[in-house]
Amino acid sequence: MKNAGLFILSLCVSPVLAGCSYSGGPIVDASRNSTGSHHASSFEQTEFNTESYDDIIENNFLSVKENPLSTFSIDVDTASYSNVRRFLNQNQTPPAGAVRIEEFVNYFDYNYPQPEDETPFSVHNEVAVCPWNKEHRLVRIGLKGREVELENRPASNPVFLLDVSGSMNSPDKLPLVKKALKLLIEQLGENDRVAIAVYASASGLVLPSTTCDHANEILGALDRLNAGGSTNGGQGIQLAYATAIENFIEGGINRVILCTDGDFNVGISNRSDLSDLIIQKAKSDVFLSILGFGKGNYKDAEMEELTNKGNGNYAYIDSLNEAKKVLVEQAAGTLITIAKDVKIQVDFNPAKVQAYRLIGYENRLLNAEDFHDDTKDAGEIGAGHTVTAMYEIVPWGVDSPAGFAEPSKYKKPSVSSSTNDIVKSDELLTVRLRYKQPESDESIRFDVPLNDDNNSFDAASLDFQFAASVAEFGLLLRDSKYKGDASFENVRVLAIQNQGDDLHGYRSEFIQLVDKAAKLAGEY
Repeated sequence: MKNAGLFILSLCVSPVLAGCSYSGGPIVDASRNSTGSHHASSFEQTEFNTESYDDIIENNFLSVKENPLSTFSIDVDTASYSNVRRFLNQNQTPPAGAVRIEEFVNYFDYNYPQPEDETPFSVHNEVAVCPWNKEHRLVRIGLKGREVELENRPASNPVFLLDVSGSMNSPDKLPLVKKALKLLIEQLGENDRVAIAVYASASGLVLPSTTCDHANEILGALDRLNAGGSTNGGQGIQLAYATAIENFIEGGINRVILCTDGDFNVGISNRSDLSDLIIQKAKSDVFLSILGFGKGNYKDAEMEELTNKGNGNYAYIDSLNEAKKVLVEQAAGTLITIAKDVKIQVDFNPAKVQAYRLIGYENRLLNAEDFHDDTKDAGEIGAGHTVTAMYEIVPWGVDSPAGFAEPSKYKKPSVSSSTNDIVKSDELLTVRLRYKQPESDESIRFDVPLNDDNNSFDAASLDFQFAASVAEFGLLLRDSKYKGDASFENVRVLAIQNQGDDLHGYRSEFIQLVDKAAKLAGEY
């Protein structure tokens, strides 16, 4: 189910919005066509904000009898959470399209076990009562990438692709880009190489691939950069990939790191053509990271889509602290891909589950047959990364919110799903996984079943409960029709009770954001 339409944010327009709650900041305006989908519209204003977000159509509850398989690509992006944090810290309610719940949940690390064999990631499944609907169950699927110490990693060949157009001329853009990349350079060694490509009206290579024992030369090239001109992103992308390929390290880390506000406005500028370009370049075994910066004209929708197409990950840098998280604390995960094209397919037991809903991952859904198709692109896992997905499931014996579809007259009726005669198994579901090694085109599969021991929510692990509070927060910010009994107060209580060690303070910061959102919503 692909995102439908594009939001364009503008100041001083009517707050009559197309399904988006927004106050205190840029206002979303969208018009509907006859089919009900959203089309972007904009207005000329003396002052205007042209940030853009896709209209996310939430996953519905699906009947297991009609849809026993749920298939999607994993996602380790975190940009949505830090971008929404920026809105809340400015006392603005974020547009619903900015809230991708899977990126909220995946912003935080969880104590999943390390893989014990040659598999590059472990899988941990858990189920308990759903906190916003006590009649339902909540399933958490957790993946943990194998940790690689930075000093033990292979040599790296990153190419920094920097937007130096006029739109980057503000303190939270190009100056922050420079500070962020200096943090990453400090993590590299003499066996690593760095190149710097820039683009504005035209593109150029301001630093050819240079070994990091010449750090002063690299830092000097960064310091000399200034912003000005229009934005020819397509030309810059071609140059950066060409530079990475020219200096390709076999068995090493080959990556383009794009730093931009996403405002591509000359050359190859529309999303479809840029996506096609990235898909073509991704075949080179050069991976892509996108770091988003700034506000006012921020193009989240474009960058999120490009990352999905380019074997990459996407983070939004709203502060130097966030830069440290992504480029220092998680440097190995940002640089080192340990598994690519990772797909999950959940096979629900119709004797145990009446209906289910995947929370988030709306633009990562795959067809069931795509699970076996090695030509279908999917997400990547970096070293040490955790990936979490959550399902709200409806057991038998309660009313199902799944829509009814009259069965085909050509299909033979099946045994009623209300009996245990369909599958003689106590399993609730089986998680099937497929992945490829970073330099392979052939996937590997393994399965992990899950039984439901009827745990209460209080009996669930600390990490399960905290992740559930984050998902509930996302439902509230989206004003989701599936939010049930969710409340900011409940989110706050759960987060406080399950804060854990919180080494870097990210969970305590989350609690502060919950308080800000609650005040904006008038809850307290």
